[in-house]
Amino acid sequence: MAKLHYINNVSLDGYCEDEQGAFEWGPMPDDVFQTYIELLKPVGTFLYGRRLYETMSGWETMPALAEQSALTAEFSGVWKAPNKVVYSSTLTDVATRNTRIERTFDPGKVVAMKAEVEGELTIGGANLAAQAIKAGVVDEVRLFVWPITVGSGKPALPAGIGYTLLGFRRFDNGAVLLQYKPSAR
Repeated sequence: MAKLHYINNVSLDGYCEDEQGAFEWGPMPDDVFQTYIELLKPVGTFLYGRRLYETMSGWETMPALAEQSALTAEFSGVWKAPNKVVYSSTLTDVATRNTRIERTFDPGKVVAMKAEVEGELTIGGANLAAQAIKAGVVDEVRLFVWPITVGSGKPALPAGIGYTLLGFRRFDNGAVLLQYKPSAR
């Protein structure tokens, strides 16, 4: 059975976006970018909320992104290959291949998908991931914690859930990759 991973960038104080909805933590060092690529290589299906999908679709619709460096070219290829499911009640069409829209998030369908798909699954978008974590269908949370505080904004994780540390990795710029298993309620 495939595993479902939630991967996100987060400030030291726990936010994936600041009050204005921005999530730019500065330039991404090569070692962090390469780690993202390695984490995404086994992914066969991305599950996205609308807003994150629209942001990430640029890796397929804006060729200039991939042309910036060897790492961006590799990331673009790794991102384009998997299937994508976008959860949105408002989106009417998609701009990328291998992509379909689901109107509502159904944890039962995600469990069935985990049993059927090839490769791992990754869920993105804090609100969508919160639903999946609360429903108990997320197997691992992978947070890139950046050495910056934003004070307030959108929390990266839902309140009231415990986590068991599985591992961590430090990067030269002070960021840390933390890997957790959500604990049963």
